[in-house]
Amino acid sequence: MARADSYFDLTVSEVARRVRDGDWSAREATELALTVIGERNDDVNAFVAIDEERSLEQAAAVDALISAGTDPGPLAGVPIGVKDLEDAIGFPTTNGSPLDADAAPAMRDSHLVERLRRAGCVVVGKTNTPEYGWTACTTNAVFGFTRNPWNLEHSAGGSSGGSAAAIAAGMVPLATGSDGGGSIRIPSALCGLSGFKPSFGRVPAGGPRPPGWLHFSSKGAMARSIRDVALALDAVVGPEQDDLSSIPRPEASWLDAVAEPGLPIRIAWSPTLGYAPVDNEVLGACERALGVLEGLGVDVVEVPDVFGSDPVRAWLDVVAACHARDLAEQTGHPRFHELHPQLRAIAEYGATLSGVDLVRAYDEFHRLNLRLVELFRDVRLLCTPTTAAPAPHERDGILGVINGAQDVAWVRFTYPFNMTRNPAATVCAGLTPQGLPVGLQLVGPQHADLHVLRSAAAFEAALGFDGRPALVDAPAS
Repeated sequence: MARADSYFDLTVSEVARRVRDGDWSAREATELALTVIGERNDDVNAFVAIDEERSLEQAAAVDALISAGTDPGPLAGVPIGVKDLEDAIGFPTTNGSPLDADAAPAMRDSHLVERLRRAGCVVVGKTNTPEYGWTACTTNAVFGFTRNPWNLEHSAGGSSGGSAAAIAAGMVPLATGSDGGGSIRIPSALCGLSGFKPSFGRVPAGGPRPPGWLHFSSKGAMARSIRDVALALDAVVGPEQDDLSSIPRPEASWLDAVAEPGLPIRIAWSPTLGYAPVDNEVLGACERALGVLEGLGVDVVEVPDVFGSDPVRAWLDVVAACHARDLAEQTGHPRFHELHPQLRAIAEYGATLSGVDLVRAYDEFHRLNLRLVELFRDVRLLCTPTTAAPAPHERDGILGVINGAQDVAWVRFTYPFNMTRNPAATVCAGLTPQGLPVGLQLVGPQHADLHVLRSAAAFEAALGFDGRPALVDAPAS
């Protein structure tokens, strides 16, 4: 088998098949990841920690299973990155924060990482994230700015930006992510990937610590295609007894759900959700993509007003209270003064909220869901832009730019569906004139994960996006 130059042109399923069939050893698969990380990570800053020795030991264990005739799992030999909010044995979980920069290596895997290892994955390292995952641009005081492989002057998004950048740069074919306000969908969209936020509780959290963002944050897997995402999710969805919110998996295979994708007959298209300004280039790319779908017979019904007003206050109240809880124990830390000022302000605001304030926020979640229940009586899929702006330029910090104006709330389209817990995906609608990817978001009814996956796979096939970041084809330095 000819040696690949990177993982950009290799699917997760192809890597696992080659390893299981003996065409490629797990060690060779891991060595490719380590090589490409060595060639490209200085440019992108996707990985913040690598353990070559430990990863090659994991690969050897997979190869030993295959040599013994034992099934190594559906993800045999697939190298992965783990978002640095997630525990992985042998790596410190720094949370992108000076407060945890000197954390001891984790002694146990999170449930997500444990299940991926059990399926045959090889953990090669940790990927960058903004401090405690608080913003949609991946940058922090410990490891710095993660760059978008499509244009290194722009952000990879966040908070799973390191994972998205690693995949888009061809370093690994698969990585973990989490999504509490768009943190899988946003970087996937900005890096030209297909991404998916499962229904809350599909992938269990659990473990010794209470959930960081209560019921907002859905864990998941990230890859270039929805088929690869579904393959990985098949190995990790399902309940755990130490997670009060975990829910049963559907009986059907997640991978089988995308094997024969079919376009939905009728979809709702909401370009603003009723409150969100959108950059013209983003809107244009999404509308062109919808035009392709209409040409294939999809009935696209525009719904100008889904929620009427921006529900961000209720979302922020819960997030702020969670940060206040987590940081209250850290105020005596010698590096507490290095906490990002805006994150500190959010936590201070959260400390002022009452129990009644939080109950009222949850009341708002209920009302948002009732509106979606009404909408999904007529259609089975809601489409929106994934973000209101293209990937932010490094000079703009965490601000997006909408039609030439900086805007802190350029991610208005994603967090409502964390509040309602609906499954939601993003697929690449195309590129801006500057060559930055644009995402189209797909949202389904409660627990309709398989329907959203199937629709996203059909959209991928119909739109046929096959762009390549210049970094992927650049000669190694």
